[in-house]
Amino acid sequence: MKITVITCTYNAESEIERTLASVAGQTHPDIEHLIIDGRSADSTVAMARAYADRTDRPAGHQVVVTSEPDRGLYDAMNKGIARATGIYLVFLNAGDTFAAPTTLNTVAQAALASPVLPGVIYGDTDVVDADGHFVRHRRLSPPEHLSWRSFSHGMLVCHQAFYARTDLAQGQPYDLRYRYSADVDWCIRVMKAAQRAGAPLVNTHTVVAHFLDGGMTSRYHRRSLCERFRVMCVHYGVLPTVVRHVWFAIRSVVKR
Repeated sequence: MKITVITCTYNAESEIERTLASVAGQTHPDIEHLIIDGRSADSTVAMARAYADRTDRPAGHQVVVTSEPDRGLYDAMNKGIARATGIYLVFLNAGDTFAAPTTLNTVAQAALASPVLPGVIYGDTDVVDADGHFVRHRRLSPPEHLSWRSFSHGMLVCHQAFYARTDLAQGQPYDLRYRYSADVDWCIRVMKAAQRAGAPLVNTHTVVAHFLDGGMTSRYHRRSLCERFRVMCVHYGVLPTVVRHVWFAIRSVVKR
């Protein structure tokens, strides 16, 4: 079962090496690794091409590197979706890593164990620092039974732990009108597409991703929250979204 790993980069020379090493270290025998670079001005592309030229990679590990201007991260991610040829795809951007060398095997086994090919396979995420050291478990945890309605409680699965069936994902490109929260909108739309296709969402019950602390959403936290509110209004309605956010505010005060 081929799995496409999409890594989007831009001037990421200080972060990309750990991601490349993590993908190269996967024991799964059939991997397509697409590195979509936004015309970096540092050594990112040279590092990626050196990685692609390695001769010690298993025969089933294919690497494709492209570097060209884009309209930002989500435009680059759309390029990756369009070019993916695996049964499933996952985004692992510079600095992010898989939780273990067997992570993609775990995902493939979860897919093959399902009577119907899942629309999404998902798992837990740990947050790590710039040196790859564990910082904390991600605050939001995926539910046992995920649906598109689950994200009304927040983004319970981050996109690094969200393996989308490629045929469904290619019908749901990222909406470039969103600058910070297009990933939330995309995950919801993919889950809706899975529901229409009668394809289950399968929980791996394990940590499948290590997320680098301080990503774009963290740096633009307030803007991200405002945009996420808009996304939730689109999918869940204005009144339910307002009520839910009032509850979020009350809960945060009580916890203090």
